Amino acid sequence: VLSHGQMSYLFQFSFDWNDGLFDVTWSENNEHVLITSSGDGSLQIWDTAKTKGPLQVYKEHTQEAYSVDWSQTRGEQLVVSGSWDQTAKLWDPAVGKSLCTFKGHEGVIYSTIWSPHIPGCFASASGDQTLRVWDAKAPGVKLVIPAHQAEILSCDWCKYDENLLVTGAVDCSLKGWDLRNIRQPVFVLLGHTYAIRRVKFSPFHATLLASCSYDFTVRFWDFSKPNPLLETVEHHTEFTCGLDLSLHNCGQV
Repeated sequence: VLSHGQMSYLFQFSFDWNDGLFDVTWSENNEHVLITSSGDGSLQIWDTAKTKGPLQVYKEHTQEAYSVDWSQTRGEQLVVSGSWDQTAKLWDPAVGKSLCTFKGHEGVIYSTIWSPHIPGCFASASGDQTLRVWDAKAPGVKLVIPAHQAEILSCDWCKYDENLLVTGAVDCSLKGWDLRNIRQPVFVLLGHTYAIRRVKFSPFHATLLASCSYDFTVRFWDFSKPNPLLETVEHHTEFTCGLDLSLHNCGQV
């Protein structure tokens, strides 16, 4: 638990699962509830007020469940998961099975992210080199963007523009995409020297984003500037696999 005033860390307890955990997402309506996704294809719901074990386990994916995200739009309690079985699944945590399965990707799904603006809309990034946009209320894909000529490991939505997404790929590039015109990226950010593992837009600045990579670095960018690379942080000594930006303090990552 992080105390923002004193920057102190207190380790409380841990949850154990019998396989690797690849992703985690917090409930948007209960501060004690979170969901993890694991290498055995299952999702686990945990309650930090009840540390005995998972409240619920969902086992439908047939390969690694690599991504999980809880919807942030009001009035929704929906979770989306993405798997190496090439499917995304939609869940209501109050229901014991998936509501819908989304098929179409021709490679593993590395990232599934809800739109912060449009209810029932999520994006997925895949090893098939495409970024796809889906509507939870419809069975088929809304939009297919051939975003890179390499596996895409991460994507994120801009918090200030409902039509803008960013992708990060094995080709070491970040690309911005406007859903109203997908023929060309609106920006391309170069500088990483190995695959980009995670990219996140800033919750405070419309044109600011952060990325981390297998080149051990975290980089900060402003795609509105002629020289968009703001800073390269080289404090890690191994693959940098994940990052997030604080919703409360614009200086914390």
